[in-house]
Amino acid sequence: MKQFLTTLAGVFVGLLLFFIGLPLLLVIIIGATAQPDALPKQTVLALDLRDGLSDQTASDPLAIFAGSSLSVMKVVTALKQAEDDDRIKGLLIRLPEGGMAPAAAEELRLAVKSFQRAGKRVVAHSQGLYPSGVVTSTYMLGAAADEFWLQDTASFQATGISTEELFLRGFFDKYGIVPDYQQRGVYKNAANPYLYSDYTPQHREATLSWMTSIYESSIAQAAVDRKQTPQAIRAALESGPLSAAQARAARLVDRLGHFEAAEQQLQRRFGKRAKVVEFDEYADTVGYDDVDSGPTIAVIEAEGAIVTGTGDATPFGGGSSIHSDDIAEAIYDAADDDDVKAIVFRVSSPGGSDTASDQILAAVMAAKAAGKPVVVSMGTYAASGGYWISSKASSIVAHPSTLTGSIGVLGGKLAVGPALERFGLNLEDASVGGAYAGAFNGGEPFDEMQRAEFSEWMDRIYAGFVVRVAEGRNLPPARVQEIAQGRVWTGAQARGLGLVDEFGGFYQAVARAKALAKIDADTEVQLKRMPLPDSPFEAFSEMFGASASAVRTLAAAAWLMSDPRAEAVMDRLVDTRLRERGATVLEGARVD
Repeated sequence: MKQFLTTLAGVFVGLLLFFIGLPLLLVIIIGATAQPDALPKQTVLALDLRDGLSDQTASDPLAIFAGSSLSVMKVVTALKQAEDDDRIKGLLIRLPEGGMAPAAAEELRLAVKSFQRAGKRVVAHSQGLYPSGVVTSTYMLGAAADEFWLQDTASFQATGISTEELFLRGFFDKYGIVPDYQQRGVYKNAANPYLYSDYTPQHREATLSWMTSIYESSIAQAAVDRKQTPQAIRAALESGPLSAAQARAARLVDRLGHFEAAEQQLQRRFGKRAKVVEFDEYADTVGYDDVDSGPTIAVIEAEGAIVTGTGDATPFGGGSSIHSDDIAEAIYDAADDDDVKAIVFRVSSPGGSDTASDQILAAVMAAKAAGKPVVVSMGTYAASGGYWISSKASSIVAHPSTLTGSIGVLGGKLAVGPALERFGLNLEDASVGGAYAGAFNGGEPFDEMQRAEFSEWMDRIYAGFVVRVAEGRNLPPARVQEIAQGRVWTGAQARGLGLVDEFGGFYQAVARAKALAKIDADTEVQLKRMPLPDSPFEAFSEMFGASASAVRTLAAAAWLMSDPRAEAVMDRLVDTRLRERGATVLEGARVD
């Protein structure tokens, strides 16, 4: 009977894999093997930023089911290849109506300026700028174009930066929820909305400080590109909101009209045979570089919250996470690879687990000990745990508006027992062992002993964080204590404090890695993404627990059975190899 049930279960899983999993696999492979039409000799790339960007492209080939695959890294690396592609004549950017992540906008601006220096033309179009997010960063990117269009019926409302915080303490008090959190550093404010009903002086000071830094940086860069003074740009912005005509009269934009008019104007510039091609179509055909010889620099990408363990491929997953086992293994592999001369570690993270962060930092130190310089390229943010994993790099490259630092720690819990009692519910714990065993049960706040033990734990993590930063940045511990305290700094501020070394994006980090590895600046290098992303077969087999060869067998069987969904795929597989696709807390103590 047991054998029969086992066999029956196996048949059921096989049918599920064949009739549900196989079509899913085929869709993935079609996307991976489809060959784009040949580009004409006069091509304009159309980059639509209205759906937003991640910092890095997911390494999971099944991630196409989770949403858009467009990322900052994908855009800047594809534009770098386009600089030397004689078919690519220009770039047409569709700007979002709200704000962009400031550091992402700065990275794209650097890529646009480099693209222009290669003799290519850039046109930006906006359907209006409205006060949502850091809209001045969106304007800054548009200002970098050779020509900035604004829809003539749109409104221009990039008048500044504003944020708001929802404080929950009054709500908690009303319903009997007890927030029991500790923070190390008077500026470590992630738990403040639970603990207070308003900004503390330090919370407000830090928030206004980084907002002011980002605002001034955006204005300064826009002023350079618009060939005006920062004072003039600031006065024009703050005089708004403006109509489209007023924005043009204030020299904030160049031309008025709908997107189609901007597209047609740019197309006409390059002749009747010029074609506008979606950026994704082009980006999917190029990698990090087209160099197949020369010294190798490993590129390791990390985006999201930092957690322990490994990441599993799934088409239904949520946001990105930095899994410490995966990132540490990639760094160790790069350190052991004789071809790799240096490592560029791309980090975009608000923080996470202190133990996971330290696992990754240990790998960074091991790579340096093996003679491989490690250069961190900071994205939108590399704060708290994100700074922990960066702190001992050979060099740190950040954008002026990257959010970094936040050298501090927080942890705790919400005690919901009193709130539940109001609804006739009683949450009681039962524990064996030491008195700390039930410390994180949700019924009651910490008792006196538990709070003291938890406090000691927080002190130990914070002290260790400070020591690591002091050692990595060659700063006295007392000085690190002054600039730590959980405070978030922008890259512009952090450079003056010694927390980052220079301004720039990914390719500036590559240049720094070449210098540290004693590679001549004019020598072309291979950029090797580590780890290489799985093929669709490998990801699919991992998800369903089947071997990759079994999945291939199923696909071949479907082909032999004249399944039309498989025929097209198998025909492609005969002639075309799969292309490599672009790569990319703890309850209690966290460094975010």
